[in-house]
Amino acid sequence: MILFCANAVLWWFRGPAVTLSWALNSDFYIARCLVAFSFLLGLPIFNAVIMGDPVLQDFRTGIDPLIFSTPVSRAQYLLGKFFGNFFVLLCCQAVFPLTQLVLQAFPTAQMIVLPFRVVPYFKHFFFFLVLTHLTLAAFYFTVGTLTRNSKIVYGLAACLYPVYISYGFFLLRDLTVRGRNLFDPFQLNFGPSRNGFGHSADFLNRYVVHYTTDMIANRAFMLLAAAVCLAILYFRFTISARRENAEQFSVLSLSTAAAGAYYDVDSFGETQGRPIEKPGFPEKEMRPVIPLPGAARVNEGMRANLNKLFAALAVEFRLLLSERSLIVIMPLAIVFSTLDVTFWTVAAEPSFSAAYAGHTTRSLLLFLLGITIFYTVEAMHRDRDLRIEPLLWSQAGPNYVLLLSKLLAMLALTLALVLSVGVIAISLQILKHNGPIELVAYLKIYGLILIPNVIFMAAAALALNVLLRNRYLTYVAAISTCAGLFYLYSLGHNHWLYNPLLYQLWSYPDLVTRPVLQQRAYVLALATIFLAIAHLAYPRPSGGRRSHSKVDTLSN
Repeated sequence: MILFCANAVLWWFRGPAVTLSWALNSDFYIARCLVAFSFLLGLPIFNAVIMGDPVLQDFRTGIDPLIFSTPVSRAQYLLGKFFGNFFVLLCCQAVFPLTQLVLQAFPTAQMIVLPFRVVPYFKHFFFFLVLTHLTLAAFYFTVGTLTRNSKIVYGLAACLYPVYISYGFFLLRDLTVRGRNLFDPFQLNFGPSRNGFGHSADFLNRYVVHYTTDMIANRAFMLLAAAVCLAILYFRFTISARRENAEQFSVLSLSTAAAGAYYDVDSFGETQGRPIEKPGFPEKEMRPVIPLPGAARVNEGMRANLNKLFAALAVEFRLLLSERSLIVIMPLAIVFSTLDVTFWTVAAEPSFSAAYAGHTTRSLLLFLLGITIFYTVEAMHRDRDLRIEPLLWSQAGPNYVLLLSKLLAMLALTLALVLSVGVIAISLQILKHNGPIELVAYLKIYGLILIPNVIFMAAAALALNVLLRNRYLTYVAAISTCAGLFYLYSLGHNHWLYNPLLYQLWSYPDLVTRPVLQQRAYVLALATIFLAIAHLAYPRPSGGRRSHSKVDTLSN
């Protein structure tokens, strides 16, 4: 709620109401702010956080037998959970229009303010935001309740932005105004053309937003979709917990010795053909007892730490590959990243290889951003969820082993996605006979744009997780930061100092120029700083020294 209120204040003194002389409380400006707020600022993902696992929490905490032992029907339980959590979601979202309603009474000298208004804030809030997020809430609630897995819900929410952007770019763009109003779930194309930028301030200040028949039909379809989701949930929901196969997890051994313990069979007697000779019988001669060989610990030095890093990395890979959401997200990312070059004609600008690599790079960027944030957050909090964090912290190893293992696993996942998209792009170029194939063009674009971006995003997400130490707070901070930056980029404020991903700032002929190379070095330096911050702020205070001392005490 504090974040939404701060965002309303930001748009109040830095938005078009100041820079373009748009009236602060005009009908168009109120609707425009609410539509942008509904889509930006990570609000769909915030919706998934609230609506994804309310039923799952009952099963996780073990209170489901108590709930279902009461005389409550299945419909009452599901609708109570849904509307209760949706009301909480609406209360949080309503902070934004309420803040804007109050701020119209405090204009600055640069603002144009019409007579005080109240009704448009509530009317447009219900039409553009509540109905849209009711459908999203029903979808997230249905998926989370039926799968009993909140990670799948978060994965689908992370995919919403690239899917919707691709949907708007490839399908909505070629439709008429009425078609866009009918098939756009977020209604981003309502009102004047070009989102108001093609009209004068006087025209927009006098513009009144009317709900056309197409827009009303769109809202009715959204309500119908929400009802269908809840109906599917009602017929598919069961009160018994799902049976899940026990997942195989690798546990780091507390012993670092590579060899086993051996003993001399003759010292205890032969087991084949005669009984074992035990000491204490005078009629039989005592055999001398041979002591076990001494064992030495090898727990220090660079080589030992590298072995620990490889072991921790192997565990991270197994845990990462056990994520069922990868089955959905990775193919979806590959399909939508190559959709442009698959079904549309690609112009040779300046060559076919550069065009194919450029198109897939721009489409893949948002997927990489969402995947990096989601899986880094889950990897950092997975140990705590599985209650193995104390066990890992007790291992005799430095902090960077635990941190780098998660970072390298995330880099391997994202680089595998980049490699898959690159291979498919080359294959499509061959199938469409758009030769010749220039591997240098792919290496330049992927190597100078995507790979530094991946390293930076993984390091930044890792540092943010370590500093905030809360899953949901990290999601909100990361998504709101990204949404705020993209909003600034859309307004033209995209200087390379605060545009580390070079979003809309690069072209193929300029890749090997000095400014681009300097910016890439700047991004890698920022990634190094983020890694250093994560290492210094890691909540395991001793960094392995306490573990070393415990092992030494036990061995002595």
